[in-house]
Amino acid sequence: MSAQEKVVEEILEKSVDQSNSEIVLYNDDVNTFDHVIETLISSCEHTAVQAEQCALLVHYKGKCIVKTGSYEELVPRCSKLLQAGLSAEIV
Repeated sequence: MSAQEKVVEEILEKSVDQSNSEIVLYNDDVNTFDHVIETLISSCEHTAVQAEQCALLVHYKGKCIVKTGSYEELVPRCSKLLQAGLSAEIV
């Protein structure tokens, strides 16, 4: 096996090993669009446009994946969403 093939194999193994989790934000009848947008910007580092699009998807579809990454990376972000009164979970 060549050195290049070994590198490709290592990359493939790492990508398979790293299963990504997602933060799902759910709709509620309590929070305003502005609050949801501001919270997504501060907690998930969304741009204003991303946050607005997610807020609209949550409103019309009932839920939206707002962030993807490793579980460890998502825990503090999801905690911020929950502390702000939003309904979210990591799946």
